[in-house]
Amino acid sequence: MISIKTFFHQASSTISYVVYDAQTLDAMIIDSALDYTAHSGKLWTEFADQQIDFIKENKLNIQWILETHAHADHISAAHYLRAKLKGKIAAGSGIKKVQKTFIEFFNLSTDETTGPEPHFDKLFEDGDSFMLGSYKVSVLSTPGHTNDSVTYFVDDNAFVGDTLFMPDGGTARCDFPGGSASVLFESIKRLHDLPRQTKLWMCHDYQPAGRELKYQCTVEQSRAHNIHVNKNVSCDDFVRLRESRDKTLDVPRLLYPAVQLNISAGRLPKKEGKGRRYIKQPLFFVGEIL
Repeated sequence: MISIKTFFHQASSTISYVVYDAQTLDAMIIDSALDYTAHSGKLWTEFADQQIDFIKENKLNIQWILETHAHADHISAAHYLRAKLKGKIAAGSGIKKVQKTFIEFFNLSTDETTGPEPHFDKLFEDGDSFMLGSYKVSVLSTPGHTNDSVTYFVDDNAFVGDTLFMPDGGTARCDFPGGSASVLFESIKRLHDLPRQTKLWMCHDYQPAGRELKYQCTVEQSRAHNIHVNKNVSCDDFVRLRESRDKTLDVPRLLYPAVQLNISAGRLPKKEGKGRRYIKQPLFFVGEIL
């Protein structure tokens, strides 16, 4: 049987999963995170190490370290996990578009995003699949939040990244480069067309109204009750709602460090003077700066 262990990264409200075949012990990690505080630049591995401890205690064999997209709200632990556990880092092929956008935005050199060791061992196309023990994992392209978003589908479980939130949380923003509310609507329709008892596993839960943490619902529940996109909402209605809502949102708190590192699967920049590493922070002038 497929077993799923859930880990909640409270600082970023991220849910990461260790998914494994309970018979063969072959496993994959989905959307892990490093710990980071922007005001101090402190970066550490407590959350990822909890996953490593679980993996070692249960004698799991990590085959894949998967990203559902290049996250803008936390720094990926993929590169760190590969160094500790082996396995292959993979994401959707749309990451190439995201890399191009942000290499230009941050004025990065190609040396900072390519190198002798690949950042991503595999880039999946829509419809690709791979085996996890005796189970087939299918990859569904589900863009809209970002243009590299994918869903990983195994047995009756779909790991949807930011394509959907819990029904009372609605959907994710679409105003990042490459995002599109109309495209997201079609991606969600694709998920809602899965068998009704398919379990949808979320990448985030912001606990609306202070309720307890939730991270999984069925397709049937999402289709009936999602506050932004359900069986009674048209594409035009959703686009109007999503775009008007996005205009009110500030950028995610960790957008610039997260995207800058996550286009390279969480690999840190090269060391510079005195062995320090640096990330870039763009400045946006408002009014006259003397």
